[in-house]
Parts: sequence; C-alpha cells; structure tokens
Amino acid sequence: MVEKVECVVIGAGVIGLAVARALALRGREVIVLERAAAFGTETSSRNSEVIHAGIYYPPGSLKARTCIRGKKQLYEYAEARGIGYSRVGKVIVATSEGQRDRITEIQRRAEAAGVHDLKPLSRADIQTLEPEVEGVAGLFSPSTGIIDSHALMLHLLGDLESAGGTLALNTAVVGGHIGQQGIVIETCGVVGGPDRTRLEARLVVNAAGLWAQDVAAMLGTPGPIPRRHLAIGHYYALSGRSPFSHLVYPVPEPGGLGVHVTLDLAGQARFGPDVRWIAEVDYRFDDSRRSAFVDAIRRYYPSLDPSRLAPGYTGIRPKLAGPDQGFSDFRIDGPGAHGVAGLVNLYGIESPGLTAALAVADEVVRCLDVD
Repeated sequence: MVEKVECVVIGAGVIGLAVARALALRGREVIVLERAAAFGTETSSRNSEVIHAGIYYPPGSLKARTCIRGKKQLYEYAEARGIGYSRVGKVIVATSEGQRDRITEIQRRAEAAGVHDLKPLSRADIQTLEPEVEGVAGLFSPSTGIIDSHALMLHLLGDLESAGGTLALNTAVVGGHIGQQGIVIETCGVVGGPDRTRLEARLVVNAAGLWAQDVAAMLGTPGPIPRRHLAIGHYYALSGRSPFSHLVYPVPEPGGLGVHVTLDLAGQARFGPDVRWIAEVDYRFDDSRRSAFVDAIRRYYPSLDPSRLAPGYTGIRPKLAGPDQGFSDFRIDGPGAHGVAGLVNLYGIESPGLTAALAVADEVVRCLDVD
C-alpha cells in the first residue's frame, strides 16, 4: 500500500523544521521524517549557536544573501516568541602586522555583500572591548549574536504542528523512486522492527544534512550528485568565569573561521571549532591535538591557562569543498537542476545554516513555486 501525502520533508534539523513550517503555514499538508529519536540531534545542535552577520561570504552568494536576510528574520522571530538570544557582538582580531590586509579585505567584502555596520578597531580599541585579547587591528560586528538553538527548533516545530504538520521520529528513509504521480519514499521504523511504509508525495524536500547525498541517491535523483566532504570541529569549554564580554574571532582559516571564542546565554565561554577532515561521520572527541588548540587560542588570548580547558563536544559540517578547494556555496537543487518536478535537494548546508534557516526556507518555497 502507498499512502499519499502532499509534502514530505526529510530531516528534522533547523533547516528541515524551518522548511516544513514555511510549507505548513502556506496551507500544505506536511510530514517531516527524522531517523533519530529527537529533532536537531546532529549539525543543528553541534555548533556555536551564533547568529552570524554575513561578513565572510562572497557578495551575491546564497550564503551571503540568506545569512543577511535570515539574521534579521531570526532576531525578529526570537523577539516575538521569547526565544533566548543576545546581540552580544563580535570582535575580529588580526594578531600580526601581516594580517592587517586581511582585516581590510574582510570589511570590503562584507560591505559589498550588504553588511555595513562593521567598525574598524585599533589595538587600543581591542583592549578597551576585550582587555585579555591581543591584536594589532580588528573589526567589531555589532549585529553578531547568539541564540538558544534548541528553543528555536522547538518553536519551529510548534508552528509546524499548529498548522497541521506532523513530525515522525525514528523513521528512516531507505529507498524510493520518481513515480508518475509523485515521488515515492520508502521508510523503515528505526525502533520496533523492520516495518516499512511507502509514501507518495507531490513535494519532497531533502534536508538530511550530513546524509543529503545519500538520500538524493536513494530517491533516484537524476544527474550528478555533488560529493560530500566532512569537516569535524572540536569545542573546548573554559572552566570558571569567562574573561570575555563578546565573541572573539581570529581572521578566517581555510575550511572555517578559526578557533574562536563563543559565549552561551549564561556567559560561559567555549573555544572552537578547529577543522579536521574525516572520511566518515564519527563524533568522538580527539584530545590528542590539545597543544595545537592552545597555540591557536594564545595567538589572541596569550594568558590562557590550559588547565582550564575541558573537552566539550564535536560537530561535523557537510561541506561541498574539500581541503584547499576554496569557497563552496549552499546548493538548493530544485527542478531546474535535476528535472524532477516537486523535488528539492539541499546540499552543503553548513555554517551559517542556523542563521540562514528562515531565509533558506523562503528560497525552498520559491523553488517549489508554492503560493
């Protein structure tokens, strides 16, 4: 038997929930399939919880456009719903004279992308904002913030369910095909045996994050599927009182934004992530490179006491570019990319995906031509 539904969203991370909410609010019947026992258990809950300003991305790119638009939407949504957040601001630091040009380039690119609130910092300005931070020059981003990502996802799910949508947990996608009347999805219950269900949907959004390429292949998506590259990042917690009042970032490094300081809503500091390329999804914490982590932090926080660092957690990014391959943008592959009506595959939705979630959802709705 095949059960017919209007819309299926695969993956209940922040992107999947935002997309499902957007579809349900437009009157569509929506089911979200999630193989885990809870929503947001992977990329969406293993990050810095930062609301990014849109500083680093090439002008006109999907990352730049959805980050800048999504930032505004996210602040407004958090304020309206009482979700914990703070416009704590970010200090970007050049730690050597050779990095001054990088600071200038970051500001130039940000302004070209539409971010016009960055303020140049001198060494004295940095010391005023963050007395423990050493740098020769920098930038201050007043619109960078932090948010309670779990509360955000809980509210997105609440909106979805209030609009008649459904979240099916412990439900894995194990196959499918492009049918005459729609897209057929075969699912299997993760708990309680091998019972299988077949759904036929008119609209399908693959928001499976780390597993998006696997799901696209299982559904029989025509044409080439982009290669997935996995980058794991480690986060260390700083015990005791935080010496920082803002987020503190070094200039970016290949594959990421460098080992930086983030704060949670209680003011506790953590450092991370680093960038390590891996072949398979494995969240185990590798403490063997602690000394390199300490060295990276001491470039801008020289008084760090390494005994205060405690292993925290890891997160894995589903990147579309590997080591030394440069920038890779989000990919929202709709019918124009693969020729299948009603199907959208989301690839490479890494940082700033949390910030961009509501704007990415709008892009998907437009791609599906949903009124």
